[in-house]
Amino acid sequence: MNTGRLDRALESLERALLLNPDNGGAQVDYAQALYLQGQLFSALDLNQQLLARNDLPAGLQTVLRDREHSWRGMTRQTSLQADLLMGYDNNLNGAPEPGQITLTLSGEPVVLPLNPEFRPRRGPYLNLRLGARYRQLAPEHQHNVLVELRGRVSEDQASDLLQLDTRYAFIRPGNERSWQLNAGMSHLMFGGSPLYTATEAGGRFMPDARLGACRPQVSAIAQHQFFHNQSRLNAVESKVGAGLSCPLSTRFGAQQVVTELSALSNSPIRSGRPGGSRQGWQINVDWQWQLPRGVLLTQLNHTETDDKRGYSPILADGARREIKRSYVLLQYRQPLLPGRPDTTLLFNVYHQKQRSNLELFRSTDSTVEIGISHRF
Repeated sequence: MNTGRLDRALESLERALLLNPDNGGAQVDYAQALYLQGQLFSALDLNQQLLARNDLPAGLQTVLRDREHSWRGMTRQTSLQADLLMGYDNNLNGAPEPGQITLTLSGEPVVLPLNPEFRPRRGPYLNLRLGARYRQLAPEHQHNVLVELRGRVSEDQASDLLQLDTRYAFIRPGNERSWQLNAGMSHLMFGGSPLYTATEAGGRFMPDARLGACRPQVSAIAQHQFFHNQSRLNAVESKVGAGLSCPLSTRFGAQQVVTELSALSNSPIRSGRPGGSRQGWQINVDWQWQLPRGVLLTQLNHTETDDKRGYSPILADGARREIKRSYVLLQYRQPLLPGRPDTTLLFNVYHQKQRSNLELFRSTDSTVEIGISHRF
């Protein structure tokens, strides 16, 4: 074991314990070998059995207790992360793309130019993200907690963002089947005023089945959307999806591809919301590629939704709104200094395009940013 031949050490110690299960010296070394192999909870269980013995030599109990304390500390993991990025956005305020809007007044189309105040505003910005993660491990499950605060500031103060996210996950991992339950809250302030608060709960299940190298998964989530200044927009949105998680090993590096197709439903809490309820679907693809010096992440998303009834009598003569939204995100991350994985260089490129039969809801947004991420 001390020379690094862990497999041979485990085999010899297992044979010794088969010959004499009460061999204390073999038990002490076997617990250490299990720990070195990554079987933390098996090592902790055996170490507790040793501490319960009444024939421990003088001084060994202290060593075992110190080892227990050190190993037990690994079941509770806390990390802090700070990201600082500089970027450029061609639509800081999320404004519609057309410079003019066609209204239907008295049954006739009327073209009106959009007020310059509501046209897309472009410019540089500074993005700061602070995050804290806590993970508690147990033999058959784990608890994950995430708290994240993100702020974006630019010369256009009316477009400044401040967002607080909290997430909790209860996870039951497994090689054959696994599942998790999620809950979270997101609060967004835009231009210095609260915009909306969303709370959600859901789950994900990976059954005991495989399609080649891929594992299927199903998910469901429900979200309550509360808009602080426009209560008639409050709604409950649900999403049910199915997908595949595929680890790929190639000569160009390890890759992970996750695809998911979901059905969407958004129902207003109060009557009178423009367009009424919405139905739609969404497809999402996440591709992660481990490169020799860093990690490349690609996210592709396409969403389509249709309103149940006409959005407004003055827009396209009361037509039902149809929205098609697509985006792509490319992120490259690599350690800033060799041998220092805690500090990484980030480079992000993002492009979104939203199409609609109503001009007011057509928009594009492109950003590019570079910065540093440090994990404490």
